[in-house]
Amino acid sequence: MSTGNGFLDLSGGENTGAGDNQIVDTTTASFAQDVIEPSKEVPVLVDFWAPWCGPCRQLGPLLEKVVRESKGAIRLVKMNIDEHPAIAGQLGVQSIPAVFAFVGGRPVDGFMGALPESEIKAFVDRLPKGEGAPADPVEQAMEMAREAENSGENERAMQVYAAILQRVPEHGEARVALAGLLWDAGEKEQATAMIADLPDDSDLEGLAMLKKRIALEEEVAALGDPDALFRRLETNPDDHQARCDLAAIENARGNRMEAADHLLEIIRRDRDWRDGEARTQLLTFFEAWGPKEPAVAKARRKLSSLLFA
Repeated sequence: MSTGNGFLDLSGGENTGAGDNQIVDTTTASFAQDVIEPSKEVPVLVDFWAPWCGPCRQLGPLLEKVVRESKGAIRLVKMNIDEHPAIAGQLGVQSIPAVFAFVGGRPVDGFMGALPESEIKAFVDRLPKGEGAPADPVEQAMEMAREAENSGENERAMQVYAAILQRVPEHGEARVALAGLLWDAGEKEQATAMIADLPDDSDLEGLAMLKKRIALEEEVAALGDPDALFRRLETNPDDHQARCDLAAIENARGNRMEAADHLLEIIRRDRDWRDGEARTQLLTFFEAWGPKEPAVAKARRKLSSLLFA
């Protein structure tokens, strides 16, 4: 998840009373004294919570336990957003529990929701320790968004990318990444609009690949009924145009190996059809799918066998 100013939030915060120096309650007026200054020496977790929040009550005791077990290595500061909403608003908190980690006087990481104890500990272990300037919070948020995306947590990744764009609207990499996830989620008009003003010659990672995906899928709308195309092939197995159109349809449906197999069959039957159009289209698919797609490696092996057998 992410916060409105570009920092990733993962999950956190409940409030129970705290009486020691390691765990304190704060107010808007004392926030700098309780959070900013101490964070220049040790990481400070800020737990934004409210009395009515059930997940906050789940998270609070776990946060306190992890902080106490750190034996002074980290501090926990709690802020009731019903009584003191200003700081939460500045940080873009839209739901609670929300936990932010401050290091060197700045927020460097965060999470939202009631995480289990093991994940809280892992979060704390990732924090920069000691005095000194922390890493760029926007880049930290980008890294956390990438990790979420690589782990299949696409909704969480989208929230983080969106938060980064709230803080840095011109962040091209975040725009491309969010547009790709929106496209996958079926929000195609929104995804297309997000990258519409990005130049084709941009070196932004993933932009060319995403634009090729969009172009391919837009072409499918004019290709007709796949059942009719299959019937054409039953009548004439050498109807390469029908097979090529089916490849485009299967690609749009996400059936990548099926799409590749249609083009490979054309190459097997007539590799020079339309000056090698089937091979050209297959290579276009490879570029759009990306090198990590398993279908690419499998189809490349089949293509090599056909071309060099």
